[in-house]
Amino acid sequence: MVGCPCQNILPRGTWEDLLTMSDSAGEDQIPPYPSQYFQRYDQSDDALFYELARKVVHIDDGAIAVLGTVYAELLPRAGVLLDLMSSWRTHLPSDLAGASGLDVVGLGMNAEEMSDNPQLSRHVVHDLNREPRLPFPDAAFDGSICAVSVQYMTRPVEVFADVARVLKSGAPFLISFSNRCFPTKAVAVWRSMTDEEHIQLVGSYFHLSGRWGPPEARHFTPPAGDPLYVVWSYRS
Repeated sequence: MVGCPCQNILPRGTWEDLLTMSDSAGEDQIPPYPSQYFQRYDQSDDALFYELARKVVHIDDGAIAVLGTVYAELLPRAGVLLDLMSSWRTHLPSDLAGASGLDVVGLGMNAEEMSDNPQLSRHVVHDLNREPRLPFPDAAFDGSICAVSVQYMTRPVEVFADVARVLKSGAPFLISFSNRCFPTKAVAVWRSMTDEEHIQLVGSYFHLSGRWGPPEARHFTPPAGDPLYVVWSYRS
């Protein structure tokens, strides 16, 4: 990782511990977790929250650089890439973004932000919390990324399952996050966990949605600045 103190930090044998969180689930449940885990302080329509374009980045330059090195290592250099929950910037490194054979499709909530994203070939406005089924055919993509947004998913297992549907066999899906969020829109289970517990939670989304290989993870924790965590798996 180009001089970065990154580590693999996804211990084995932790799925059972995480799944015990669902033991107290009642009838109102988002399998396998109770629905209250995915409630938010602001339960209003997400379209209202994202109506205003926010042309800013949500991690600092150091974390962006590390994310770029991970993308350069793990993403294909040709084909079609899905930027899930896309916005103003995609954070692909310049050599990957400039690859002549790579087409990047953004799916997000704000058309103005995505229109101003120079790394997107095209974009689609779509609310995953309202409709987790993606508006794409089966096996349409050679890889997918979701940067600093997984904490806002209210139906993550359904979303991960449908990402598997639209990816080709063997394609990677990379989830990245830091310690920042919009607290009113982050789900309750995310707000209640530590960063390392977030890694286990995202890993469980892969595990529970099926059609994924064993998840892997890395973290970058600089002495100052934003930490970065990346969890990924490959479509089985």
